[in-house]
Amino acid sequence: MRNSYRNLLIILTLSLTLAACSDFRKLQKSADWEKKYDAAISYYEQGEYYKANVLLEQILPIIKGSEKAEIANFYYGYTYYYQEQYLLASHYFKTFYDTFNRSEFAEEARFMFAFSLFQDSPRYNLDQTSSKEAIVALQGFINLFPNSEYVPKADAALSQLRSKLERKAYEKALLYYDLKKHMTGEFLKAALVEFDNFQDDFPGSQFTEEIRYLEIEAMYKLAQVSIYSVRKERYLEAMDFYEDFIETYEQSNYLPKAEKIYEDCLEQIRKLNS
Repeated sequence: MRNSYRNLLIILTLSLTLAACSDFRKLQKSADWEKKYDAAISYYEQGEYYKANVLLEQILPIIKGSEKAEIANFYYGYTYYYQEQYLLASHYFKTFYDTFNRSEFAEEARFMFAFSLFQDSPRYNLDQTSSKEAIVALQGFINLFPNSEYVPKADAALSQLRSKLERKAYEKALLYYDLKKHMTGEFLKAALVEFDNFQDDFPGSQFTEEIRYLEIEAMYKLAQVSIYSVRKERYLEAMDFYEDFIETYEQSNYLPKAEKIYEDCLEQIRKLNS
């Protein structure tokens, strides 16, 4: 009895699905744009974003300039967003804002343009070009609408994006500074440049203490592999990095290693002087 009921339910579900698909195909072929518009809004409100998108795409050129064009274009952006096609969503939200900037939905569309770019941002270890574009768009929204209800959400998104860029820059700096593989002057110089750039771009980062210690170590290693004429100067620079480091991080876990480097720098300078 139970199996019979289950089979009947499956057949009924399939029948309703086929009927719905048939109705949708008829709508696609229909020449009645008003019927398509009403169906698209209904599909959208039911969460059937693909169907809503298909019908809206068909009628948008027809209803351009009409009263219904505004809501249709606004929903069109969201149909892409809810299907996780974030780049297309951002494009159509921006198009909406540019076209209907006096609309009651203009502020939300401008936010969704930026937020869609945020949603498209990849993992930190991938190329972060889109993350930088999202940061510009989100900051632009905050500048335009500083009192908007969407500002807290924009701020949270900005914080996540900046954390991604920070982690990306940190790992890029470490990539240059792999002493097990690259004990050469060129890689050490590149690492020092990356360490400096990181501190300029991300002041107060959680990684700054480690970066500043590695800066000492990199300059010390660079002095070791340098030609005689610049060796003393680079040992002195490593000592300067050490002195700046201990002023900020008096209780650092890196202090024992940093002190050992400092003492060896003194010893090497003594040998060079003699």
